[in-house]
Amino acid sequence: MPDLDRRTLLRGVAAAGLGLLGAPLLTSCGTPDRTPRTAGPVDIRLWTHDPGYVRTFETAIADPDLVGDSAFDFRLEITNAAPPDIITRMITQAIADGNTPDLVGLVIDQFARVMGSSIAENLFVDLSDVVAPLGEELLKLAPYTVDGRPYSLDADNSITVFYYRQDLFTEHGVPEDAATWEELAEHGERLSRDHEISLGTVATGDNLAVANSFFQFYLQRGGRVFDETGEVRLESPEAVEVLSFMAEGVRSGFLLGLPDPYSSAAAAALKSGRLAAIAMPNWYNAYGLQANVPDQRGRWRMRTLPRFDAGGHLASTLGGTGFTVLKDKAGSGAALDLLSRVFLTREGQLLRYHSGGFLPTLRSLYRDPELVDVRDEYLGGQRVFDVYAPAAEDLPLFHQAPAMQVLTDALGGPVLDAVRGRSSPAAAIEAAMAAYREQVRR
Repeated sequence: MPDLDRRTLLRGVAAAGLGLLGAPLLTSCGTPDRTPRTAGPVDIRLWTHDPGYVRTFETAIADPDLVGDSAFDFRLEITNAAPPDIITRMITQAIADGNTPDLVGLVIDQFARVMGSSIAENLFVDLSDVVAPLGEELLKLAPYTVDGRPYSLDADNSITVFYYRQDLFTEHGVPEDAATWEELAEHGERLSRDHEISLGTVATGDNLAVANSFFQFYLQRGGRVFDETGEVRLESPEAVEVLSFMAEGVRSGFLLGLPDPYSSAAAAALKSGRLAAIAMPNWYNAYGLQANVPDQRGRWRMRTLPRFDAGGHLASTLGGTGFTVLKDKAGSGAALDLLSRVFLTREGQLLRYHSGGFLPTLRSLYRDPELVDVRDEYLGGQRVFDVYAPAAEDLPLFHQAPAMQVLTDALGGPVLDAVRGRSSPAAAIEAAMAAYREQVRR
């Protein structure tokens, strides 16, 4: 699509979705130099919310084994901002034909904002040809695929595992290898009644936290939020079953209702031993456990999730950040080269794991000799890839759609009503879907 037509389309998107937020930026941007760089020094404008990604890319461009044979001499211009601000500013700059980034990290729940109105198609490099040679080797493209074309590469496989306090499990006779959630719930109910200890959480805070708490269990049970065509798939027996499990878990005390897993209430529950287990993705080890309870080093372990009696997966997923190259810019070729080296090669994926703990998105890396012997001292020296490897092989697919944020808002209240016993799980799912469909029709 010609640039003029593209800007016209994006201006329509802004009028519909961004309102006046972009107006100040529209008047402040000049036309950038679009002459493609094909070699030599290149300044890549990188926008991200997480210093861990900055550290990763800075380490990568200084590694001759990774970038030494590139035609480009990479340099980085970093912009840090909150995830919603990054995507809003990127679109408004694109409308103004301003200085958009060459490479941008979009948090997974923000990516849905570019899935409609041809925004991804008009702004981003289609990665189909880049990822095609990898076939089934590359994991987790689904959340960033629009009309069958991938536009982002995730930085982390975001595998949900089960963290637990081994010392408390031993003290109170809870089996570390409980096969199912239902078996674990029996012990959890006993621990809550006799010792005020819970073995998991259900989010009771804002809509995003509540929906994510539900999605994590729902995906593991085998449910689908959206399918690959963008159709919502929440009206299912699995959705009612999972919501019943969550409500009963909170009622019995097996699961602890908390605003979210990162709140001060969660930190207090961890510190006091009130919370002795939690199902969360791999990154919760650093951002949740080690950050809040460093003194509990050596007491925690992790394992794959207990299964549901009725079936489902060994693992689940929550979160992620997709890195995207903006097209038709002077630095697009260089940004794509750098992204490919850091995200699509063995050496780049090892660098990402060692610099930021980001789990590989290449399937074979879970059997790589450099990773299989990795031990986590916080987890008592446990070999973590003994857990991650089988989990990665049984990870549910998560598809998004343009109305993902509408669905999140529609779910929050009804799910909370069911968890608190104010409605039945079936009625809650029905109410959420009615609210969603009403808003999507507008």
